[in-house]
Amino acid sequence: MTSTDQPSEYAAARARLLAEPGLGGVARRTALSRLADDWLASLYAAAGAPSGTALVAVGGYGRGELSPRSDLDVVLLHSGPIDPALPERIWYPVWDGGAALDHAVRTPAEARAVAAEDLKAQLGLLDARHLAGDPELTAGLRSQVLADWRATAPKRLPELRRSCLERAERHGELSFLLEPDLKEARGGLRDVVALNAIAASWLADAPRDGLEAAAARLADVRDALHLTTGRATERLALQEQDQVAARLGVLDADILLRQVYEAARTISYAGDVTWRSVERVLAARSGRGRRVSRLAFPFTGVGRGSGAVARGVVDRRPLAEGVVEQDGEAVLAQGARPGQDPVLALRAAAAAAQAGLTVGYATVRRLAAEARPLPVPWPDEAREQLITLLGAGEAAIPVWEAYEAEGLITRLLPDWERVRCRPQRNAVHRWTVDRHLIETAVKAAAMTRRVARPDLLLVAALLHDIGKGWPGDHSEAGEVIVRDVAARMGFDKTDTDTLALLVRHHLTLVDTATRRDPDDPATVDLITKVVGTLPHLELLHALTEADATATGPAAWSGWRASLVRGLAERAAERLAGGSSYPADAEPTAEEERLAVEAGRTGGPALTLLAQTQQDSFATEPMGVELTLALPDQPGLLGTVAGVLALHRLTVRSAGLRELDPVGAGPVLLLSWTVAAEYGELPEGARLRADLRRALDGSLDVARKLAERDAAAPRRRGIATPPPVVSVAPGGASSSATVLEVRAHDAPGLLHRIGRALDAAGVRVRTAHVSTLGADAVDAFYVTDPAGRPLTAERAREVAVAVQAALG
Repeated sequence: MTSTDQPSEYAAARARLLAEPGLGGVARRTALSRLADDWLASLYAAAGAPSGTALVAVGGYGRGELSPRSDLDVVLLHSGPIDPALPERIWYPVWDGGAALDHAVRTPAEARAVAAEDLKAQLGLLDARHLAGDPELTAGLRSQVLADWRATAPKRLPELRRSCLERAERHGELSFLLEPDLKEARGGLRDVVALNAIAASWLADAPRDGLEAAAARLADVRDALHLTTGRATERLALQEQDQVAARLGVLDADILLRQVYEAARTISYAGDVTWRSVERVLAARSGRGRRVSRLAFPFTGVGRGSGAVARGVVDRRPLAEGVVEQDGEAVLAQGARPGQDPVLALRAAAAAAQAGLTVGYATVRRLAAEARPLPVPWPDEAREQLITLLGAGEAAIPVWEAYEAEGLITRLLPDWERVRCRPQRNAVHRWTVDRHLIETAVKAAAMTRRVARPDLLLVAALLHDIGKGWPGDHSEAGEVIVRDVAARMGFDKTDTDTLALLVRHHLTLVDTATRRDPDDPATVDLITKVVGTLPHLELLHALTEADATATGPAAWSGWRASLVRGLAERAAERLAGGSSYPADAEPTAEEERLAVEAGRTGGPALTLLAQTQQDSFATEPMGVELTLALPDQPGLLGTVAGVLALHRLTVRSAGLRELDPVGAGPVLLLSWTVAAEYGELPEGARLRADLRRALDGSLDVARKLAERDAAAPRRRGIATPPPVVSVAPGGASSSATVLEVRAHDAPGLLHRIGRALDAAGVRVRTAHVSTLGADAVDAFYVTDPAGRPLTAERAREVAVAVQAALG
C-alpha cells in the first residue's frame, strides 16, 4: 500500500475491528494498539527516516491500551540533525486518517529535560514503547528516564501526590458520582497510572489484589462510552448510561454504576495504602520518622501487622487488648490470635478510629483471613466496640473503608451487601446508599451529647436506610431488617423496639414539620403518638438532623431546621416529666453482707467476680463485677474511681447508693462493671490494698495519675463533642438534685467528676453511670452537706464547676 492510500485502509481496518462481534475489553484494546503500531511503522518507513531515529509510543498508547477514541501519543526521537520535513511526512497521513495525534520531536537529552520540568511528560515516558527505527535509542531513553525517576522520587512523588489530590478536588470521588469522570476522578484510570509510577520508583508498591481487574473494568466502560457517543469523552453522563450498560451486556444502568463504583473503590483503597507507605519511606529517609525495616516491601505479610517482628521495629504502644500502635497505624499485638478472639476485628477498628489512626493493611488482610464469625447474639463487647467505632466520627471512615475493601463489613453485617455501592438517582443525595449511612453515623457522632442513649442513635444512623434495595417502602423494609440485625447484635427487646421505631419513622419528623400546620395541636399529637416517650423524641430529632445533613446541602436548610426544631420542642413539652434513670433495686444478700462488714470494720469490703463471654471462643475475662462497700466519707467516688484508673480499669457501668445496715452510720455501696483497657485484670488483694491506701491518704491517687499521664507519649486522638453537664428538671427527684453528665469516655473521667463534686462541697447520694461505646452518660443524685436538694442557683454553679473540670 502507498502512503496515499494508507489512511483510508487504516480507518477501514480499524472500523472492522470495532465492529467485530465478540471482540472487546483487553483483547480489543490490544488489537487496536497493534493495528496502530503497524500503521505508524509503515508511515515511518515510507517517510524515509534515517538511522539514528526512532518512533516511540508513550502514555496510554505506550501501555498498549488504546480505547476506540484514544489519542496516539508518539515521540520521534533523533540523535542528531534530521530533515525538518521528516516529522510532517509521518504526521500528515495520521491527520488525514482522522486519528487524534499527540506528537513531539526530541533528542533523548531534550526528552529528559522536558520530563524533569513536566511531571505529566515524565509519567508518559515511563511507559515508552518502541515502534520503529533504532531500538537502542528507545531502550537508552527508557533506561535513562527510569533512572531519573528513581533518583528524583523523593522530590517527584510528593509532587505527584499533590497533583492527585488537586485532581480529586476538581473531579470528586468516582465511587459516589452519578456522572463520574472515569479517568480524572479519584479512583479513576489516572490513579492507576500514578500507582504504576510509584511501583516504578522502587520505593513502594500497591496492593495488587483486584487492582488489574478494577482498572480493566473502568477501561471497558470507557470503551463502551466512546463507542456509544462517538466521542473521546471520559464522563459517564446519565443519558448514556443505559446504552453503555446494554453494550456491555449489563442488565441496567444501576448495576453498571455499582460495578464502576466497586472498581473505583478498589483503586482508591490501593492508593490510600500505597501513599501511606510512600509517606513512611520518605519520612524514614529524611530522618523524620522511625527506621522500620522492609518498608520497600510493605505488602509481603511479614512485619507490619502480621504478628511477626521485623528487625528494627521497637516502638509499639498499646491501644487495646491485642492492638498496638506502630508507625502511625493500628496493628495486631504480637500475641494476638484472630482465630481465637472473634471480637478482635471490631476492637482493632474501634481502637484505631478513637486514636485517629487507620488499621494497617497487613492487619486487615490477616483479620479477613483468620477472624472467626461472631457468635449470635454478639457478645456485649462486640456491640460496644461497634458503637465505639461509629462514635469516632470522621476518623471512622478510613477504618470502615479498609474493612469494607477486605470484605469484613459484609461479614459482620450481611444485610450491608444490598446497599453496598448502591447509587441514589436523586440530585439531593451526594453519596451512594452505604456511604450515606456512614456519613449519617459521622453526623450523629457529633450529636451524642443531645440524647440519653448515644448507642442507639449511632446504630440507628448506621441502619436507617438499610431497607433500600428491597421492594416497597424502604422505611418499612428497614424496620423488619433492623429488628433482625439488632437481635443478632444482642440488643434486648426494648432497645430493638426503639431501633425499629427510629428506622421506621426516620422521615416522619421532617415530613410532618414541612407538610403539616405546625400550630395545629393534631400535628403535635401525631408526633407524640409515634415516639411515645421523650427519650425517643430526642433520638428521632437527632437522627433526622444527622440524616438530612449527611444527604447534602439541599436536604437541610435553616428553614427546615427551624420547623423540625419547633415541632420537636412542642412535642417535648407534651411528653416532659419524670426521670429516665432506673430506681435502685433492693440489695442482694452479698451486697448486704459487704455493707455489714464495711460498717463493722470501718474499711473497704469488696468482691470481684470475673465475667466471661458466653461463647466457645472466650479465653480471657471480658470484665469484672466489682461490688464495694465503704463507710461514707468525703471524696469517696473520686478516690475509688482514681484507684481503678491507676489499675487501667475502665468503668463500663456503675451504681452508687447509701445503706445503713447496722445503724452505725451510712455505708456507700458501689456496684460496678469494670474491664481492663488491655492486659490482665488486677488481683483482688492488690486492688483492695490500694483502695485502703487511697482512703487513708498514703496513696495520692491524683498525683499518681498526673505522673502517669505526663510520662505517657502524646497520642493524636480525635476531636470529640465537648462534655455537657446539665441539671435535670425538678421532677427528676424529690429528695436530691440530679446532675446529668454526657462526655467522651476517657481514662480517669469518673475520677475527675468525683473530685469536682467533692471540691464543690456536695454529697453524692446515688449515681447511675453508663459507658455506651465511647460515650459516658451519667447521672449523679447530689445534696448539700445537710442532705437537702440544691437550690436552682447552687445546682447551676455545681454543673458549671464539673463541666470546667472536664475541659
